[in-house]
Order: sequence, then C-alpha cells, then structure tokens
Amino acid sequence: MNDKKDQYVTLFQAGMLILNILAVGLICGFIYATTNRILAHYDARTFLDSVVTIPVNPGENLLLCMGLMMVMVITFALRQIWQQDHSRLTVCTLLVDAFVCVGLVVQMDFNYNGLLLLVFANVIAYVKDGKVKIFFVATAIAGYLVADYELLSIYTPLYSVSDYIRYYPSSTQQYLFSIFNVIISLNIILFIVYCVYVINVQRGTIEEVNQLYHELQTANEQLKEYADMSERMAQTRERNRLAREIHDTLGHTLTGITAGLDACLAIIDVAPDQTKKQLEMLSQVSRDGIKEIRRSVNELRPDALERLSLEVAIRKMVMEMSQVSDVEIHFETEEKHLKFDEDEENAIYRVIQESITNAVRHGHAKKIWITLKKIDGEILLVIKDNGIGCEEVKSGFGTKHIKERIEMLKGTVSFDGRNGFTVTARIPIRWGETYD
Repeated sequence: MNDKKDQYVTLFQAGMLILNILAVGLICGFIYATTNRILAHYDARTFLDSVVTIPVNPGENLLLCMGLMMVMVITFALRQIWQQDHSRLTVCTLLVDAFVCVGLVVQMDFNYNGLLLLVFANVIAYVKDGKVKIFFVATAIAGYLVADYELLSIYTPLYSVSDYIRYYPSSTQQYLFSIFNVIISLNIILFIVYCVYVINVQRGTIEEVNQLYHELQTANEQLKEYADMSERMAQTRERNRLAREIHDTLGHTLTGITAGLDACLAIIDVAPDQTKKQLEMLSQVSRDGIKEIRRSVNELRPDALERLSLEVAIRKMVMEMSQVSDVEIHFETEEKHLKFDEDEENAIYRVIQESITNAVRHGHAKKIWITLKKIDGEILLVIKDNGIGCEEVKSGFGTKHIKERIEMLKGTVSFDGRNGFTVTARIPIRWGETYD
C-alpha cells in the first residue's frame, strides 16, 4: 500500500480506537455515576433487590479500564512509529492489545466486547505472516463468540448495564439505551467499512504485484537474451583475438620459411653446404614460431575471466568440475573482493585449473581443497588433494607449466607429493599497488 492508503488505514484504526475509548469510558463512567446517584437517593436496597450483582468498586473499575485503554493508545502510537521496521515488536504490541482487550472485557463483566473487533482490525493491517495471522484471527473470533453477556450470564452472576439504565425513568431509559446501542452499532459499522477498504486495497496491491511480476518476468527474459548475446560477443572477441595472435605469429613465421625455401631452391645445385645451413636456420625459425604460437595461446585470457570476476570464475569452474566428476572440490577465501591485475588473475585461474586437472587425471583424487588469501604482502594459493600423491615430484608438463606462470610474476611455487598432492604458490603483491 502506498503512503496515502496507509494514512487512510491509520485513520480507520485511530477512529476505532477513539470510539472504543469513548465506549469504555461512557459505560464505566455511567455505572460509576449511577451508583453514586443510587447512594445519594438512598435507593440501594431497592436497586439491589432488582439486580443479580454489582461491581465491587465502580470508581476503581473506571480508573482501571481507562488505564488499560491508555495502554492500547501507547501500543497504537508505537506501531505508527515503528511502521514495518520492527515486525517482531509489532507482533508483541498486538499480543499486548489482545491481553488488554481480554482484561477489559472481563473487568466490564462482558457488557461490551466490541474491543475484540479492534484486535481484528489490527491483525488485518499489521500481520503479514499467514500462520501468525490465522492464530490471531482464530483467537479473536473465539473470544468474540465466547465473550457474549447473554451466554455467560446464564452460568455466572454478572452485572448488567441494562439494569443500571432501568434505574432511570422510562423517558430517560430510551435515550440511554439508544446511546448504548448506537456506540455498539457504530463500532461494528466502522469495522465493516474498514475491512472492505483493506480488502479493496489488498486486491489493488495484488494486481499491482502481478503486473510488476509480469514486467519483471519480461525484463528477466530480456536480460537472459542480453546475457546470451554478451556471451556470444565475448566468445567472438576471444576467437578474433586468438585468430589475430596466431595470424600474426604464424604469418610472420611462414613468410620467413617460404622466403628461405625459395632461396634454397635457387642455390641447392651450386652451393649444397650453404643450402644445408639455410635449412638448419629455417628449422630453427619454425621451432621458434611454434613456441611463439604456444605462448600466444597460453597467454590468452580465459573466457570466464572476460565475463566474470576472479572469484565467480573460480567457483564456476569448481562447480562445473564437481558436476561432471565424482570429485568433491572446496574453494575458500577470506578476501571479500578478489581483484588483481589481469596477468595475476590469469595465472591464478590457470594454476587452479591445471592443479584440478592433475589431481583428477593423475592423482585420482576424490577431494580437493583450494585456499586463496593475502598474507604479509603476498598472494598465497594452496591446492591440496587426497589423491595417491608421489614420493618424488617429477617435472612434467603440468608442473612445469604452473611453475612458469608463477615465476613470470616473480613468485615461487612448491610441490609436495606426501599425503596426497599439494601445490603452494606465493605471488608477491606489487610494490605501491593496492587491491580491492
């Protein structure tokens, strides 16, 4: 509900509260005033003969009931101050209201139970949780049905406002009964109007929520399409960059080899020794070209890091590997924001990727633990598995590749094949730079 609608709801609640204060005050005050009138006219004997029972102390009863009504005024004010920020405290005030209403109804010998409608109104307005709302409503309904004077007066002696009204002359009785019935009727009418208004407001809110849901659903579909398009664009950029890297290196290398071969064809008959030297040089050029192409491919930024942050990319890789295998992989980091330079992120991602691959393929590991944190100006990366390990760590392609990446960042890496396999890499944080 918007602010204007909330204001109307508050006005309805305030109106019902004021009406109930008037009702309680008038009934208790009327009984107190009538009691004093009876005593002043020495009609106590006659009045006692015509009634079942009377309140013990009408003056104290008036003060107590008005004090309880002030408690409800305070809880009403607290709910207006808290609004929706303290839902538990709001429920507590509603519980207080419920107990106060029960106390008032009992104190007034069930002559007025319209206070329970006020509990209904507050529950409808403030309680959002379905189970709590059902509890409050069920309690209020049960109380309203049980708190009926005509029903309870059969089983227990109760004083009646009607008896006090009948003490007055017939002409006065008509006015007093009219006032009493009007107060009860106004409370019921106001409650019904309030319920109708709240239902209409909630109906409008539901329609607004449904409309907003459809708009969000449409926006979500558009975002998915945009995400797919962005992913395709990222893949296209990656392919284009890969093509450029290979094209430049391969084109340069092949051009040199072609030119050298043409020279060899020209001099092979007249200078075999020179041709041999030329071919040896071409062989070295081709090897260097292959190395350069490998370096270009290895140094390309992973596609996941193009689209995601380092932490999200790592968690995505870990999740996907866990899904396609029976390996349980845990990734932990104490850092709130994993943000490093591009070459550092590339190295960290590739080292984790290579370590997971080696642990699964060669170590036959079932569990892998990955820890990434910053300690004393260094990035500490530890990858440990529970695989078969090895007594002597040999420098294979995987470990060599990991070592080269870390050393390019002036870092160190160590391998331990005891009790599974552990990769411990330390990358110094560059002097003068900070990482968010």
